[in-house]
Amino acid sequence: MSLLTDVHDRIEQAREAPGCASELHWTSFVEFFRSRLYDPRLVTRNFLTYCDDDRNLRRTYSYAEFGTIVERMAEMFHAKFGLTRGDRIATVLFNHDLTALTYFAAWTLGVAVVPINVEETPEKKRYILEHSEASVALCWQDVYEELNALQSMLPALREVVALGDGGILDGKETRGKSRKNSHAVGARFAPGTSRLDDPALIIYTSGTTGPPKGVILTVANLLIDADAIADRHGFGLTDRLMCVLPVHHVNGIVVTLMTPFYCKGSVVLNRKFKTGSFWRRLHDEQATSVSVVPTLLEFLLDADEDLAAYRLDRFGGVICGAGPLLKDTALRFEERFGFPIRHGYGLSETTCYSCFLPNDLTGEEHRHWLTDFDFPSIGTALRHNEMAILDESGKAVAEQARGEICIRGRTVCAGYFKRDDANEAAFQWGWFRSGDEGFCIADDRGRPFFFISGRLKELIVRGGVNISPLEIDDVLKGHPAVQFAMALPFENRYYGEEIAAYIVPKDPASPPTEVDIRDHCRGRLPFAKQPKVLVMGTEVPYTSTGKPKRLELKSRLAGTLAQYRDRQFKDPA
Repeated sequence: MSLLTDVHDRIEQAREAPGCASELHWTSFVEFFRSRLYDPRLVTRNFLTYCDDDRNLRRTYSYAEFGTIVERMAEMFHAKFGLTRGDRIATVLFNHDLTALTYFAAWTLGVAVVPINVEETPEKKRYILEHSEASVALCWQDVYEELNALQSMLPALREVVALGDGGILDGKETRGKSRKNSHAVGARFAPGTSRLDDPALIIYTSGTTGPPKGVILTVANLLIDADAIADRHGFGLTDRLMCVLPVHHVNGIVVTLMTPFYCKGSVVLNRKFKTGSFWRRLHDEQATSVSVVPTLLEFLLDADEDLAAYRLDRFGGVICGAGPLLKDTALRFEERFGFPIRHGYGLSETTCYSCFLPNDLTGEEHRHWLTDFDFPSIGTALRHNEMAILDESGKAVAEQARGEICIRGRTVCAGYFKRDDANEAAFQWGWFRSGDEGFCIADDRGRPFFFISGRLKELIVRGGVNISPLEIDDVLKGHPAVQFAMALPFENRYYGEEIAAYIVPKDPASPPTEVDIRDHCRGRLPFAKQPKVLVMGTEVPYTSTGKPKRLELKSRLAGTLAQYRDRQFKDPA
């Protein structure tokens, strides 16, 4: 295949996958939305339950109630703030029923949502608001003053609006650009207001190696990935998904908001994840599935709650991705709690999930693919996209050979917003390049099962040999005195890079020694992969979505590790 020269053509080619089903039955988000609201089976059925443990709060919405409020909010957004198709609305909100209502209201207007983490730094908030050219920012009242102070520096930002906790807009006025009062609403918007190819989300990536990139996800992206997720897990009318992940991220939005609405099920939206209420809430709400990241599995294992008092017969297991799952974590969780981990993989750039372990596996097969290799398998490609392992020239590598995980299909994003440089690098050969290293192994039916072995930018290159830090993380986490561990490269004169281990002990008063760690690694790792330097810490460095901040930690510890640059570490054996 010749290299496409036009970036737009590259993106469009990567968004098609020959032979993959991808037809939708609607022409707009409004048409899809109303197909659920007007379904006689759903009118009185619960769609959304919002729970806030700190306030002892539980609010419920039927499909009809949810739809009525969404349409009223959409009308208000248009009448009061002048939002129309093609605009962008930034949301600086935590998990809340108002957040879900805001998203759906924006999409009915054809307005793209730009979610921003409430806990993001002021500098990062400003960058996203400015780069996205958001015309309205909805924020929680606690950060209103911070955002309002930025408004004078952002010409595109017409309004900053504070939301309260009572389920209604507080409506703080800003600098006199408000439209007419929201109660004087005109005719309802027509179903043709929005289209399937309209941007629905602009998700800004973490930006650990540069400024954040805005990933453009269309309405069709969200619906097609929701269809694929529901298809793989068999979700339907009776399913009740629980959301404990932040809804400023695609996992929370797509898996546990859009997918249950798509499959006509329901969702339990939690204000935040809490180990103390996790299993009880699954019991109380009779949830059938929940989406988590590996970090939360570790928290649940540490809490080690007795589940005997709970009725969890409807619960089918945990969806898990969005971060490296260690074999040890997977094995301990399934053995301790008895529920399967539905392991998968995807990126913001591919809407959310692109693959999962198949649900037709026997228990023995499931355990085989999860624990019998160096890394847990992320499964097989979903029905709306293809996956491949390609080399640096875009050619497929042999089975079990390492290469870059590449994805194509209609779950692939519409590119990065105002970043042609990033688009040119990421879209090549008719594929989206994930930046993740992986390999695949076929099962006895010829299905390729994929594995992720690490971020290409995070690989440790020792003496010219690529080493995955995830393999080392897995071994280190197996030490009984270690709560958290992360392998890091540092510059070394003899091998280019050597390996350090950053460790947070379970008991700070009794941390493991370097001898303890070396003895633990000996026999589990060859000398080349064993950490040569141990750095103790107290902070667990994760992003808000549970991903380890390896590159940031590497940069932070570079000064400490510089003293070992000229040391040659020799195998004592």
